Amino acid sequence: MALPLDVLPPAFFPVGLNLVGRRCVVIGQPGDREAGEKEHALREVGADVVRVEDVAALRDDDVANAFFVISAVQDETLSARLRALADRHKFLLCAIDQPKFGFVAMAAIVKAGPARIAISTGGVSPRAGGIMRHALQKALDATFARFMECLAVQRRRNRGRFAESADRRAAMMEAAEGFALDVHVTYPQWFIDELRTFAPQPVSRRVN
Repeated sequence: MALPLDVLPPAFFPVGLNLVGRRCVVIGQPGDREAGEKEHALREVGADVVRVEDVAALRDDDVANAFFVISAVQDETLSARLRALADRHKFLLCAIDQPKFGFVAMAAIVKAGPARIAISTGGVSPRAGGIMRHALQKALDATFARFMECLAVQRRRNRGRFAESADRRAAMMEAAEGFALDVHVTYPQWFIDELRTFAPQPVSRRVN
């Protein structure tokens, strides 16, 4: 089912991309923090990154052969042009803070040792996603990273200790026993008020 450009999908499908050697284009003015972060993140995973800073000079050929294009420019005319090019040339497109033009919603990434947690609000609220990322990053600190590294050592040891994969899996499950993560959520007052306004009213039952 095709949705109009101004309607967000019910949700974005979460997926990880292997971008090693893939041509990825990042569009953003010089000094743009968002574009710089995305360029760094793409290079970190082995992508072949091209940075376009002179937006006015952007040519169709700059993105035609790309696998993935990220635009940090808040310009609907440019984003609509990129969307048309993405439809024509079949590349993945993320228009940051303009989800109606793209196919990809960027996830906020939490990194702790080998662990990665991707958080996406489907373009609804990047700020809420950022708050969740900050809270999880604070919780999953250097101690957690060390815990993950020790689990990796345990995994390697168990490969030599147990011949059967089921036994190795059981040993790893046991190694993680005792680990827990507590989550607490605080909501803004306007939302609490809205919940009260629309809270279902109890139905009184008549007793004969």
